[in-house]
Amino acid sequence: MGTKRENLFTREFLLQNMMGPNCVRILEELLASVELHSEMRVLDLGCGRGLTSIFLAGIYDVEVFATDLWINATENYERFKLVQLDHKIIPIHADAHELPYAKGFFDAIISIDAYHYFGAKRSFLDEYIVPLTKKGGIIAVAIPGLQKDFFNDVPEVLKPYWQDEDMNFYSRSWWRSLWEESKKVKIEQSLSLSCHKNAWEDWLECDNPYAKRDIEMMKAENNQYFDTIGLIATVK
Repeated sequence: MGTKRENLFTREFLLQNMMGPNCVRILEELLASVELHSEMRVLDLGCGRGLTSIFLAGIYDVEVFATDLWINATENYERFKLVQLDHKIIPIHADAHELPYAKGFFDAIISIDAYHYFGAKRSFLDEYIVPLTKKGGIIAVAIPGLQKDFFNDVPEVLKPYWQDEDMNFYSRSWWRSLWEESKKVKIEQSLSLSCHKNAWEDWLECDNPYAKRDIEMMKAENNQYFDTIGLIATVK
């Protein structure tokens, strides 16, 4: 283990750089079921502004490849320098379908609050993630989802906020079934994360226009429909 969590970044830094429900809180719970150690090479896929990458490098002392499509790599590099972890985190700008890495390069691939944007298709796991992971390597993702699938029957209270094209909110059983179609991984766990409520509360505290918009959505949702889902697998 490396740095203590409270020494990594301030609460203000965390709130300034969140892009959704508190990714650090989510990652911390997910990793309670994952064994990471120094010397490991980890892909943080869809790292956003790098909070999860900072946590991985700072707490677990792993080498992190912080990869994101939306956030510029130089911007993230400056953030990593601020927390003095630029020697442990390599910022990369890339699409999840065009990852510039060698086959079998990573000991672990982790994705927090991003995988649903690109990974909801049947072929994605086997085509784009498994090949980059060593045999016996870890794939661990956490995604926003639903307590129960409603597909086209969206509750009236959620319709003003629902985006059919890219939302990809599904239940834990839906995601587990998707991964079970792969013959290349063994699913170790699928779980509903207990930090769901607190992670969302942290996000709604942010001075971010998207967070302000989500306040009304979460009031309407009233803890009845949404979930935060964790999936952990090892490569065969």
